[in-house]
Amino acid sequence: MAFILGKKGKMTQIWKENKVIPVTVVKVQPNAVSLIRTQERDGYRAVQLRVGRTRREFAVKTPPDLKVGDVVTTSVFKEDDVVRVSGTSKGRGFQGVVKRHGFHGGPKTHGQKNRLRAPGSIGSTAPQRVWPGRRMPGHMGMARVSIKNLRVVGVNEKEGTLLLRGAVPGAPHGLLEIRKVEK
Repeated sequence: MAFILGKKGKMTQIWKENKVIPVTVVKVQPNAVSLIRTQERDGYRAVQLRVGRTRREFAVKTPPDLKVGDVVTTSVFKEDDVVRVSGTSKGRGFQGVVKRHGFHGGPKTHGQKNRLRAPGSIGSTAPQRVWPGRRMPGHMGMARVSIKNLRVVGVNEKEGTLLLRGAVPGAPHGLLEIRKVEK
């Protein structure tokens, strides 16, 4: 049962066994245990961690070995641990259907002047409405994203950093929830 809150740093690369490995540096400050939820009192088990004013709960299956006031650091992870990282993806604002859904757009010729990136027809005339779930222009990004099965390739307890293989969601300095995956 290992979990922690961190902030996304930069992406870089490291050399290991004559191979280049792309890594994301996650900066981790010590996390304080601010609340422990119990099955009897709350109906579920969870541990709430706090960094500054930010609090997040992590569900647990068994009663934790932690108590309120304990501090969780990067020492709960070791090299080659498999983790799941959750965060908020980068916001991209209002986008059209070409960028948001990968539509191809219309032809440049045959009488079309300014309809290249337009969605085209949005349905038949029979229902006289737009079907729910129709892919249309709209807000893109700023959604919760989880990346599974990332490997921890380095832990630096002194600096409070984790090196995770690959990319993680969000912008730099964005909050990340990191959980160890049970094998």
